[in-house]
Amino acid sequence: MSDTRHGGDRPTPRTVLRGARLVDARGDHGIHDLWLAGGSVEGIDLGGDAELEIDARGLVATPAFLDPHVHLRTPGQEEKEDLASGLAAAAAGGFGTVVSMANTDPVVDDPAIVADLAAQAAALGLARLRPAAALSVGLKGERLADYAALRAAGAVMITDDGIPVVDSHLQRRACEYARELGLVIQTHSEDPSLRQGGVMHEGAVSHELGLPGNPAEAESIMIFRDCEVARMTGARVHVAHVSSERGMRVVEWFKAQGAPVTCEVTPHHLTLTDEAWRAFDPVIKVAPPLRTADDVAYLRDAVRRGVVDCLGSDHAPHTRAEKDRDALRAPFGLPNIEVAFPLLYTDLVLAGELDLARLLELLQGGVARVMGWPAPTLAAGTPADVVLLDLDTEAAVDPAAFLSKAKFSPWEGRALRGWPRVTLVAGRVAFSRAR
Repeated sequence: MSDTRHGGDRPTPRTVLRGARLVDARGDHGIHDLWLAGGSVEGIDLGGDAELEIDARGLVATPAFLDPHVHLRTPGQEEKEDLASGLAAAAAGGFGTVVSMANTDPVVDDPAIVADLAAQAAALGLARLRPAAALSVGLKGERLADYAALRAAGAVMITDDGIPVVDSHLQRRACEYARELGLVIQTHSEDPSLRQGGVMHEGAVSHELGLPGNPAEAESIMIFRDCEVARMTGARVHVAHVSSERGMRVVEWFKAQGAPVTCEVTPHHLTLTDEAWRAFDPVIKVAPPLRTADDVAYLRDAVRRGVVDCLGSDHAPHTRAEKDRDALRAPFGLPNIEVAFPLLYTDLVLAGELDLARLLELLQGGVARVMGWPAPTLAAGTPADVVLLDLDTEAAVDPAAFLSKAKFSPWEGRALRGWPRVTLVAGRVAFSRAR
């Protein structure tokens, strides 16, 4: 169903994307003119007048990406990111829809906050926002939020992401409640008693550098608990940002048992290792931490084998001043939504480790299945959320040009291919990059 209200009352122009190579979940359809009208895909190779004509020769047209895991920092932390900057950054990365996390200030545990976020985002006409709401009131892990009211206000996911749910009984009740409402529970699966004050992966590099380590077992133990509760309750549980071989093996085992669990991996956990800490730059301080080269290799293999359901950016912007603190005091998280596709296209597809179709699936249909949404295609009548990708032109990562407020990156200066050139949401241009 099209959403002609996206972006307020501005009219949606009849648009043609000239000479694009059309690729979606149904396959590679070759080079055609793609027509958009009224917020929906109108068809291919149609005639008539176009109010907007976009030269898409040499570009791939594909459904705009979906991201189940972004931090937009609104309300209360707008110095890090606000809806305008975050949703503009998402569109610049080729994303048409993002799910925002609830660990804001105030916490998104009130239906009024959910409704306000959705209304503010819709008026911007950038990427679509689908808010997640808190699992527990105030993210305190003590009392369940009112999921029915939050869902009625527009929440699409329940999560305390950023803070693991320690109380297993509370996790069980959350899963039972969410199951009744058809909501997804997303977990931040780390055992705080094992993680302690770890700032990086516990292993040879942390021991050599003298930095507190966070063992992979902190992740795998909590993933086991969360998957077991999913099996017990029948709830749809989505394990966020799996970072280790041990954690992924647990997910794989539960999937083999038929447990209703899904999982995601992030661009940084697929492309960086704990060796990056040798520069002592907290830009790469993330939770869960960057792991070893062996972990990265296993995660990539799990992606190829279909164990991984989707990619989630875990875009987590902070101020430059915060990330300039020392390794112990700098916050966890990095911005990546604007470079996610070119990074993975360059490091995985061009390197011969992954097919383009599989990468697109992880950013489109895979996310849709996790969320229970229709798989995005370019079929007539589907929402006109489309990204034009330039798979040939190489350009360096320039954080100063990010639309996100977080203008830093561990990939600064890296030459990448696969940059989004134009992103349309509901048939309107949400982002355009000069060719």
